[in-house]
Amino acid sequence: MNIIVTGGAGFIGSNFIFHMLNKYPDYRIICLDCLTYAGNLSTLAPVMDNPNFRFVKESITDRKAVYRLFEEEHPDMVVNFAAESHVDRSIENPQVFLETNIIGTSVLMDACRKYGIQRYHQVSTDEVYGDLPLDRPDLFFTEETPIHTSSPYSSSKAAADLLVLAYHRTYGLPVTISRCSNNYGPYHFPEKLIPLMIINALHDKPLPVYGEGINVRDWLYVEDHCKAIDLILHKGHVGEVYNVGGHNEMKNIDIVKIICKALGKPESLITYVTDRKGHDMRYAIDPTKIHEELGWLPETKFADGIQKTIEWYLTNREWWETIVSGEYQNYYEEMYGNR
Repeated sequence: MNIIVTGGAGFIGSNFIFHMLNKYPDYRIICLDCLTYAGNLSTLAPVMDNPNFRFVKESITDRKAVYRLFEEEHPDMVVNFAAESHVDRSIENPQVFLETNIIGTSVLMDACRKYGIQRYHQVSTDEVYGDLPLDRPDLFFTEETPIHTSSPYSSSKAAADLLVLAYHRTYGLPVTISRCSNNYGPYHFPEKLIPLMIINALHDKPLPVYGEGINVRDWLYVEDHCKAIDLILHKGHVGEVYNVGGHNEMKNIDIVKIICKALGKPESLITYVTDRKGHDMRYAIDPTKIHEELGWLPETKFADGIQKTIEWYLTNREWWETIVSGEYQNYYEEMYGNR
């Protein structure tokens, strides 16, 4: 089984590669990543010497490069993690999100049509559903919830989802889509909430919290997400969307306080900042479909997952220190510059 994993040098993609190579030692995994600011080749250092792993530095928007890779590897499956994914950055510069998240998706699916594929899987987000009111804890996102986006980022992901389903209906492409809640865990890029708070707290820097910190997110430990995608690839029904949620709803401010307590830092470090434009209030996923059809349930409680995550950042300082300093972007040149 040959699987192309796009965006595999990023947070969730790298964890997925580790999961697949560990569980299926006879599978060949090809990572396609253009190493934007959030892609870090040093993350993949543990598997670089694995004979069943190959890294290719190209963009999914580069049709010639993508087609060339398909000709070389003849993939059985494609799992598309590649995306610009930071809401704040999408507000500042929407265009790059449209190019990567929409055009890149179409290029990948065109390659799948041309060269044949057993499965194309699109990794999406619960943000395509918009948000839920804080005063209705009985409401959850289901696969039938209408798409109602709030940011250029979520709009670009929603457009990609619609394109994927259109390729299935129009061309018969064998596709699946998963929409997950907020992931956390090892190798999470330091600009995101949890790693940012851990790193700032370790340096006794202010902990910036949007608005009043009452926005609620459903948190999913990254390994649980990887197991869900694995299941969908092997047992999921073609043409279907699966919501993957963690049953771990938390207010942002409560997460920051948990991190302060775990690191022995004062809550006085918390600094409230101007709220994000169009900031969604609450995300909450109903994962009934994937549970009933495929038997998946999240295994990691937030109390355990956040502790494991904090410990990982404490024991892997070199990984995030090179990112914070900007040195990680030189890693590719050091690895491949003279070849």
